[in-house]
Amino acid sequence: MSIRARYERELTGISDNLVLMCRQIETAIEKCVRALAAQDFALAREVRDDDALINKLERDIEQSCLKLLMMEHPVAGDFREVSAALKMITDLERIGDQARDIAELTTQLGGGAYTKRLEQMAVIVIQMVKDGVQAYINRDLILACSLDATDDKVDDLFNVIMSDLTALIRKNPDNAEQAILLMMITKYLERIGDHAVNIGEWVAYAITGHHPKEE
Repeated sequence: MSIRARYERELTGISDNLVLMCRQIETAIEKCVRALAAQDFALAREVRDDDALINKLERDIEQSCLKLLMMEHPVAGDFREVSAALKMITDLERIGDQARDIAELTTQLGGGAYTKRLEQMAVIVIQMVKDGVQAYINRDLILACSLDATDDKVDDLFNVIMSDLTALIRKNPDNAEQAILLMMITKYLERIGDHAVNIGEWVAYAITGHHPKEE
């Protein structure tokens, strides 16, 4: 097998593992939100346990990328592909951490109320992550670049939810502990949206060779 053929095989393996990591991330977010909505502590613990697999995938992909970069000097398109993969796995791993943190906080809520706006925010960020994955799989530049505008909706909901929870604390300080936990969950969801935007930007870089924020 020629070096180039081996290189292309390794590149395909990286792409396949990246998609697998993306799917694991999607599942983790969906599980943590279901656990929060239903106060399902067993499901929340599943999210925490599954984070180990996400971390392993990140390490495996990183090692494969570095191995590939040392194999031969990649052409420009291949270099962008590998560089984008290295950047994307960092954002994906952090999303996995935030899903795990939401699951951990869920076990501390103790049957507290779940706000509808928070559920609405979660639905949007889950779709953002899915869109980032689809943009990568389909090399869809329009979808990749659309995530920034969607994130504006997440930011608007973040501000509304934080305001509502602050008002709840002022109205009844006895609700402060639960409200603070919900604030932390809201912040994690907002950060997931930010990481989804980052994924879209690295997909755009892999396609065009230009990072959107540099234009």
